[in-house]
Amino acid sequence: MTPERHQRILEMLNKRQVDLTVCMEGVHKPHNLAAVVRTCDAIGVSDVHAVWKNERMRVGASSAVGSHNWVDVHSYDNTKDAITRLKEQGMQVLVTNLSDTAVDFREIDYTKPTAIILGQEKFGASDEALAMADQDIVIPMVGMVQSLNVSVACAVTLYEAQRQRQLAGMYDSPSEVTAEHRNRVLFEGGHPIFAKACQRKGLPYPQIDDDGEIVADDDWWKKMQMNKEAWADIDE
Repeated sequence: MTPERHQRILEMLNKRQVDLTVCMEGVHKPHNLAAVVRTCDAIGVSDVHAVWKNERMRVGASSAVGSHNWVDVHSYDNTKDAITRLKEQGMQVLVTNLSDTAVDFREIDYTKPTAIILGQEKFGASDEALAMADQDIVIPMVGMVQSLNVSVACAVTLYEAQRQRQLAGMYDSPSEVTAEHRNRVLFEGGHPIFAKACQRKGLPYPQIDDDGEIVADDDWWKKMQMNKEAWADIDE
């Protein structure tokens, strides 16, 4: 890993907003999935949540979200489990929905821990998501269409959250990502060939030092260079 890349990854990690996230509920079109995850990375969101309505949807979406190395996608089989998990993390849960109780999305205080529910492309958020959410929000529109594309709605809302958080100085101090997360991102992002080898061979990730270099013992390096069948001699 070059010093420049190491520094760039560190700067990215330091601006991660660990208490800001989105939850995609049944979003399944690959271009929307990819756009949402890409926007989250740009905003500094480190974790995205996704509810898959069926296994086929989950498998079909894996190529869209799996190509993004900088954002972790957490999968759920149902909406209740996803929102319960978000609330356990102290998140205020918002959902876009045109209702009598909906407020302009810009009236929300996004400096609070926040999760934004993104409903399915055709039908929007489910009744369960609407019932469990803390607040309905609406993006004002004056044209003939009633809603934006889900990935566009995501971007509009997240950039308002970013604006508020920047004004509050929340991007100015190192984020609270865990040491384990930081080390994993540094290794996968700075040493991708070794990371793929670890995944293929079942080797644990090594530590990354302050200069971005791998810190590992001789046994780890030997196993990295050998096939798995030859490990027995090292382990004895």
